[in-house]
Amino acid sequence: MSARLTRWLGGLALIVLVACLGAPSARADPAALWAALRNGEAVALMRHALAPGTGDPSEFKLGDCATQRNLSEDGRRQAVAIGERLRAAGIQAAGVYSSEWCRCQDTARLLGLGEVKVMPFLNSFFADRPSEARQTAAAQAFIAAATGGLPTILVTHQVNITALTGVTPASGELVLVPAGKTGALQVLGTIPPDA
Repeated sequence: MSARLTRWLGGLALIVLVACLGAPSARADPAALWAALRNGEAVALMRHALAPGTGDPSEFKLGDCATQRNLSEDGRRQAVAIGERLRAAGIQAAGVYSSEWCRCQDTARLLGLGEVKVMPFLNSFFADRPSEARQTAAAQAFIAAATGGLPTILVTHQVNITALTGVTPASGELVLVPAGKTGALQVLGTIPPDA
């Protein structure tokens, strides 16, 4: 084997290793993820359920659901089904926190895991990029303070989850990160909406 081919194969192996390490959901044991969430060792960042489209209409008003992009009927069914899967995994109640957007609050309520608390740091900054650093820091601080007790689920938006973790979740997907840790968030794994 030539030295050039050996270097090329070595480089290819490194690329494959980096790609595998960057894909925690491909390696994570679903049972371990459910257990970590159930035991309060992990916090779930959840993208709201199916809400067709991107962003919000130009007439968007935060307190008026009629002006927002909302859950479709499929999205409502998806949120209920995810709540049923959470209960099947032994999570009967949770600390559920939501963005102020209607699609997030509706998703959070339809999970059926308890009272939903609205947290502005979970609001979308899709149309307000200057807010990204402040909101991301507030979310990191909240996750760092989450220790034990009820499982914690933060229902938010794709841009928020991506800023926190580098993961671009599907609608209804759960991205699990360690509770009680400061600094950059390590992704433990993801639970797809239909898993």
